[in-house]
Amino acid sequence: MTNSMAEQEFLNMIAIHQGIIYKVCRLYRERKEDRDDLFQEITYQLWKSYPTFKGTAKLSTWMYRIALNTAIASFRKKRPPLEYPQILPDLIEEGPDEALASRQDQLFTALKKLDDHEKALIALYFEEISYKEIAELIGVTENNVGVKLNRIKSKIQKLINR
Repeated sequence: MTNSMAEQEFLNMIAIHQGIIYKVCRLYRERKEDRDDLFQEITYQLWKSYPTFKGTAKLSTWMYRIALNTAIASFRKKRPPLEYPQILPDLIEEGPDEALASRQDQLFTALKKLDDHEKALIALYFEEISYKEIAELIGVTENNVGVKLNRIKSKIQKLINR
């Protein structure tokens, strides 16, 4: 495959699956400028890794793995003090109901208190990624994914009820 063919194939892949990258960026960055920077860094890391993609995992699984690893690594390096990432703002449908808005605020406040790995895991869960795919992404068993998600859900519930 020529370099220009590989480049076009990669650009098509990014165009089709850019939602994965955007979701990870929203998970780890609050400001638009920071999300844009992270999007560029993830895209760069995907491009560097693209020649080694063998197709043994689903493309989306491979992309999530690289995107999450890049976001976590860059988040630790560049996180300004007291800045928390915004967690999936489109998670719950917005509506005029004040009670719904209050529940959304409580959920987002609780999600912001999770550690990096918990945020990544719950984001994958919210994306309705199967336990099997999540297990492949983070390198644990499917059963362990269930245990971790149950603990995270309990933690979120406790944080909301405080």
